Amino acid sequence: MTKKYCLLFLLTLVCGSVFAQSQEESLQGASRVAPEVAQWRGPERDGKYSETGLLKEWPAGGPTMLWSYEGLGAGMGSPVVAHEMVYVTGIPDTLNGMGRLFAFTLDGRLAWTKDYGSDFTALFAGARSTPTVAGDLLYLESGNGEVICLNALTGESLWKVDFFADFQADSVQFGFSESLLVDGDRLFCTPGGKTHNIVALNRFTGEVIWASPGSGEQATYSSPILFRHNNRPILANLTASSILGVDATDGEVLWRFFQYQDNKIHANTPVYSEGDLLIASTSRKDSSGVVMLRLSPSGDSARVLWRNREVINLSGGAILNDSCIYIPAYIQPKWYCLDRYTGKIRHISRALGGGVILYADGLYYAYTEREGEMALMEATPDTFRVISTFRVPLGTAQHWAHPVISKGLLLVRHGGALMVYDIRKKDS
Repeated sequence: MTKKYCLLFLLTLVCGSVFAQSQEESLQGASRVAPEVAQWRGPERDGKYSETGLLKEWPAGGPTMLWSYEGLGAGMGSPVVAHEMVYVTGIPDTLNGMGRLFAFTLDGRLAWTKDYGSDFTALFAGARSTPTVAGDLLYLESGNGEVICLNALTGESLWKVDFFADFQADSVQFGFSESLLVDGDRLFCTPGGKTHNIVALNRFTGEVIWASPGSGEQATYSSPILFRHNNRPILANLTASSILGVDATDGEVLWRFFQYQDNKIHANTPVYSEGDLLIASTSRKDSSGVVMLRLSPSGDSARVLWRNREVINLSGGAILNDSCIYIPAYIQPKWYCLDRYTGKIRHISRALGGGVILYADGLYYAYTEREGEMALMEATPDTFRVISTFRVPLGTAQHWAHPVISKGLLLVRHGGALMVYDIRKKDS
């Protein structure tokens, strides 16, 4: 090779290397700026939404429905709002089982759809995972155990991992239902199994950063949270029979508590609060019930502060405010106020059927499982008061999807239907 061509060859290599480095630096630069995240159960995954200026009472018949869509297909995942868009998943045809991501404008126009692969059509068929949007990327988990990264603006598929092929996961009876968690440049998921129980992925590439054996158990149906306990990042989630605390930097298991439910259904997301408290809840009388853990100052250990086995909450969540925990029963018409520090029942309301609880702008929102009734409530350490109610008119099957409050809108998913209500306080 002549000197001239050698020089050209070297320049080509150098330019290619510089380009690749610039691309990598671009991704890393994006990770250094914390992305705006839209996700399951609000900004902190605790059921509390930061919206203000909302109606304090609804008109008779409910707030104005701005738009609806009835073609989502089977599903129980919640919508999320990001980029002035509404994203939600469903299985329009359960015979072929193809999962579809829908992207709507805020005024209800269907902007685009993306078929992302097969989803769960066995017991209680339907798309389960609520999408997570971080910056311009969207992540979802199929009931069949695939984690998929898409461009949130276009729906373009970017990368995918498979819990079974890549992480030797154990199958779960009712399909994977976790809503994925993003923190900085990492994506956390829980495939379950002996060797890759909990995994941290590079959210831009899908590459494994760490894999923790965790409990070595099957996954269950809860979603993880990440909190900073005295500046230490800790990941908490449940597996088939355990509540786990894991160091989010390297996957080291810090503490583990046995949590029993006969069908291995732990479908509630843990909630961290008060600087050192973590609550988890499980359904059925013969389960481990609602448990409050207290973490040590370092987070290396924790202890059970109390358990309450009377309250039966399958997947409706809990809101921690003031000195109380406001928590609905599963199916039963019971809404409990528990003492945060003892777990004792302060009072019970039977005004509504059991269901989901949310909080925004000083009031509580209830969505009942059997009747599909939305309610606006006031709750204090002394009483519950139902202010307004209406029934959602569209959709079929179970009322299991959690409603969402964003941009002055209340978004309610019932099976194949999505309904969007205006709950903004009007100028007088």
